Amino acid sequence: MKKTKQIKVRIISLGCPKNLIDSEVMGGLLNQSGHPLVEKHDEADIAIVNTCAFINPAKEEAIETILTLAKEKKHNNPNLKIVVAGCLAQRYGRELFTHMPEVDLFIGTGEVGNIVHHINRISRQKRQRTSVITKPDFLMNHQHPRILSPATASAYLKISDGCSNHCSYCVIPSIRGKARSRRPDDILLEAEMLAQRGIKEVIITAQDITNYGQDLKGRARLSGLLKDMAKIKDLQWIRLLYAHSARITTDLLETIAASEKICRYLDLPIQHIDDDILKAMNRKVTAAKIKKVISQAKGIIPGVALRTSLIVGFPGETPTRFNRLLDFVNETKFDHLGVFTYSKEEGTKAANLKQQVSEKEKQRRRETIMNEQAAISAAINKTLIGKIQEILIEEKSDRGDYHYIGRCRRQAPEIDGVTYIKGSNSLIGSIVKCKITAVDEYDLFGEIIN
Repeated sequence: MKKTKQIKVRIISLGCPKNLIDSEVMGGLLNQSGHPLVEKHDEADIAIVNTCAFINPAKEEAIETILTLAKEKKHNNPNLKIVVAGCLAQRYGRELFTHMPEVDLFIGTGEVGNIVHHINRISRQKRQRTSVITKPDFLMNHQHPRILSPATASAYLKISDGCSNHCSYCVIPSIRGKARSRRPDDILLEAEMLAQRGIKEVIITAQDITNYGQDLKGRARLSGLLKDMAKIKDLQWIRLLYAHSARITTDLLETIAASEKICRYLDLPIQHIDDDILKAMNRKVTAAKIKKVISQAKGIIPGVALRTSLIVGFPGETPTRFNRLLDFVNETKFDHLGVFTYSKEEGTKAANLKQQVSEKEKQRRRETIMNEQAAISAAINKTLIGKIQEILIEEKSDRGDYHYIGRCRRQAPEIDGVTYIKGSNSLIGSIVKCKITAVDEYDLFGEIIN
């Protein structure tokens, strides 16, 4: 049997954790086929950019990354082949094929599982550019290998892909397909495998985790999945990201509260609180329902840390409607909060709405909320001084006064603050108990206790 030529591949992953998982799967499949992954462009035969195309800043980042690679190819590595994968390719691949002649291959989100075939094919070709944009229906399973950083003790676990919510501002259903859930037994097998690899924290993710199981026979429930996952011996933390307030149930909240392993942390992207804006967004939820869910979460889960994301400057967001959102932020006091300015995306219903808000005003509104949130976060963090928190140690600190950087159960990676830790001789990837001694607006500072 003819041996496949070894191809050195560099993967650049942009965008959300769900995209990162696709990059890890592509890396795992390539590695399994004998193609090593490299860190530097000048070492690579092929560079894959796994792109995001959710909003304008994500598209701009992706295009800038591709053009930087093209310059690298021109000046330092003329034999480098460039592959653009993921959401940008799915959404604009046919158009970009004409405008980006430096790119050798565009592949959409449905081609993740076929990456080895594509890499083998373009490596054999002298120069034959291709675009493969198929139906976005790929769904990973536990048999797909993933390349994880050897130092990591935390990993995302995608329980479903795609979305069927059809919010009026969002392009995800068109580039990721309709919502499709993995079977519970398949997810649990992957969680078990992650635990065996030394993963301490599994972060449950999907476009909407609360829609999980609705497309499966018997309609598996998220709460049941979590109860079974909590039985996995070596898993210590289970974290939930991206829950829709329209589908939060008492059962789910009670499941979180009942398990020591499930972090008392809930990411609940509400986007807005004005009923007219929520209706225009097609969020299928009312302000009253959102407030009820938040009240229930705080009542059922003692000490729960709530994160949300908001959109400001949506068409029709008058000063009165914006002030309603600002008042809600000040009243609710989320532990963590992110704000996006509305991005007018072609192909969405919201793009055709009247009363568009100027970019300058969108930025002003974003800054107004973030300034309020900074004060809220600082006040909440101050209540943690003197408290004992479990910390997952993730890396060494370059600050002289603190030895390590980690996260407590209240902090998700990348999107929340971190915890700086004093105390030597701890292992990266271990979970230690710390006393919080100081805080700032977003970060905690603590000392390891014996």
